[in-house]
Amino acid sequence: MARSPQDAETFRPIQAGNLAVTDVSALLNGVPLPLILVGQDERIVALNPRAEKLLGRNMVGRHFLTVLRHPDVTDAIAGTFQEARPHHARFVHKDLATETVYRVTCTPIESTPVSAVLTSLEDVTSIETASQMRRDFVANVSHELRTPLTALVGFIETLRGPARDDAAARDRFLEIMAREAERMNRLVDDLLSLSRVESEERVRPTELQSLPDIVDSVCLSLRPLAEAAGVVFDIGAAPDLPQVRGDADQLRQVFTNLIENAIKYGGAGGVIHIQYELVARDPNLGSAAVAVTVADEGPGIDTIHLHRLTERFYRADDHRAQSAGGTGLGLAIVKHIMNRHRGHLKIDSTPGKGSRFRISLPVRGK
Repeated sequence: MARSPQDAETFRPIQAGNLAVTDVSALLNGVPLPLILVGQDERIVALNPRAEKLLGRNMVGRHFLTVLRHPDVTDAIAGTFQEARPHHARFVHKDLATETVYRVTCTPIESTPVSAVLTSLEDVTSIETASQMRRDFVANVSHELRTPLTALVGFIETLRGPARDDAAARDRFLEIMAREAERMNRLVDDLLSLSRVESEERVRPTELQSLPDIVDSVCLSLRPLAEAAGVVFDIGAAPDLPQVRGDADQLRQVFTNLIENAIKYGGAGGVIHIQYELVARDPNLGSAAVAVTVADEGPGIDTIHLHRLTERFYRADDHRAQSAGGTGLGLAIVKHIMNRHRGHLKIDSTPGKGSRFRISLPVRGK
């Protein structure tokens, strides 16, 4: 396609041999993305510091195939030279600790013939991670709802058919249906609670709260559940603790989740120990803090599960958690509430020796 004289003035050919490399480098340095300029001879003409950090130093003058060894990226650059149009690719860079995903865009400099190709690498790791989390979240919610819904549909069909006139079976099925419906109700409540907590996560609470008062109210409300399980509370004396800035409802939800878990998974007839501590400087918060530890005497949790316990729907013992009525969202909610309060959750457990959940919150004014 012929170019007009105006186009000829606008697009001036760039040749690797006569590029003003210092000017090009200065231009590339001002862009906050890794950039690589490949000349017409397919050798690297210039790259900015962000690209050097990713690919290494002393790359100028080398053939792009020896530097960018990812087939999708090299094919995109070659396709841009051949077709004189932008090409895209996906590039995954791995090091010892992390994996970073880049969206690669290869743009021709000049139309026909292509004098150079400018390759940019955009970090899209967080976008891909968020997308995967959404897919996992939908899959997990669907799975959690499908089980009780399948049970309800099956029992309804049975009650309409073979068990229509069987009073004993009808009562038994209705009891199971009520239990499954309650499980779905808890799941919906936890999902709504998690959504509310996430929407407020960046807004720090301003009201002052007394943690011992909140814990006492939670223990009082959970006492019937503890008595039914034969569990008793051992609440340590609270020293002269300062108040913390917090949302009373959310903090109550934190301790309800932790103490209720201790009742359900700590073993029947056990003791739940609740201890308070004033820490002069908490290493995780970098300030003075009030710490509350909820410990049980149950079977404990294997260490391989500890770092994943705050993930949504993650259960160290799926069968035991479901039989106890857990939704797999309780500790995820606790984590997000702690993030909002600039606090910290620490989990310790030894199989056969129980579990300890320690909440640390900065004291007021911190």
